[in-house]
Amino acid sequence: MYRALTRDIEVSVEPYYLPDQSDPEDSRYVWGYRVVITNHSDVPVRLMHRYWHITDQNGQVDEVSGPGVIGEQPRLVPGETYEYSSGCPLDTPSGMMFGHYQMETDAGEMFDVAIPAFSLDTPDLRRVLN
Repeated sequence: MYRALTRDIEVSVEPYYLPDQSDPEDSRYVWGYRVVITNHSDVPVRLMHRYWHITDQNGQVDEVSGPGVIGEQPRLVPGETYEYSSGCPLDTPSGMMFGHYQMETDAGEMFDVAIPAFSLDTPDLRRVLN
């Protein structure tokens, strides 16, 4: 599991390969990822916007942004956790993702919370160390 903490908002990500949705012979590789967001701060926050930076093993970059996550803009009171799952297809057997969530306090203050960089690797990927 990958973790980041920004202003007492913790984001944990657990990626997993989806072989049943992937087709390596057609250069289609799909991962799911589970995100857990925990508000360790002393103020409520609402997740307003997401931004993802996705890079495949060839260096091809895709940027994804939009309101909320999976059609929701969850509000987390202090001590509350929000969890969701989503997915990412790539044309290569490995890649990486990172990004941020834009949060808003009840007072209207906006700030970004880091989503940790995490690796997307097929289980049988052979790596060569340089």
